[in-house]
Amino acid sequence: MFLESSRYAKQKTVTVQNPDGTVVQAVTLRRLPYVAGTPFVVKENDRLDIIALNRYKDSAMFWHIADANTELEANDLLNETARTINVPET
Repeated sequence: MFLESSRYAKQKTVTVQNPDGTVVQAVTLRRLPYVAGTPFVVKENDRLDIIALNRYKDSAMFWHIADANTELEANDLLNETARTINVPET
């Protein structure tokens, strides 16, 4: 269902019936532990993939930064300049 490199690759899926009767596959909730990292001050035009490329040499690892912070939508981390976000070691 997901690529092997996806953060959801090892998550269990469940079959759920919606109120309208349709049946869908859903991914179970991922519990995220606290991850230590380096504070990063957001500047105008910053992007998570570029931050990940600079930190990890892999832009696809942007989700490590997203998981280390509390926003539900990853790109919301960058909406406010001068905001400090957590950029984990790996």
